[in-house]
Amino acid sequence: MLKELITPQNANVLVAKLGDILERAIDKPLGYALNWGRLWSLWPVHIETACCSVEFGAASGPRYDVERFGIIEAFGSLRQCDLVVVQGTITRKMAPRLRLVYDQMPEPKYVIAMGACAITGGLYFDSYNVLPGIDGILPVDVYVPGCPPRPETLIQACILLQEKIKNSKARKIV
Repeated sequence: MLKELITPQNANVLVAKLGDILERAIDKPLGYALNWGRLWSLWPVHIETACCSVEFGAASGPRYDVERFGIIEAFGSLRQCDLVVVQGTITRKMAPRLRLVYDQMPEPKYVIAMGACAITGGLYFDSYNVLPGIDGILPVDVYVPGCPPRPETLIQACILLQEKIKNSKARKIV
């Protein structure tokens, strides 16, 4: 009976079905574990060009303690970071370098635009050399409005980013 079921024509179907079963049994729990690890260990790199960096420093201090939400202050290589926090005005001369920073980071990577300058160009929006927001060069995941935004707003943005990571589909491990 088993020999009759396993024929060369049915072998491909059986292998495909077995692959589907294994993917459902392993991929979903593994993807959940990967996303859980990603959302509780975000390593930011800061692009600081304005007063928003002071508010990020306040959020990292003991009063707000952003590390309890999984935002770890990284002092290493860009190849270790997975979050870009752009704080301030970006000029046309800085744009290629900002893109280079983003490209050097490993996947998956996320972007937070913090403050009015990063979102719209801020006070200098009509200057010939200022970008009207960073979303033209980087795919922004979360916008943090304000000039400068309060630390509570930054923490809320981090929580929104964590929700986005939790609900995203984990990429396949080859």
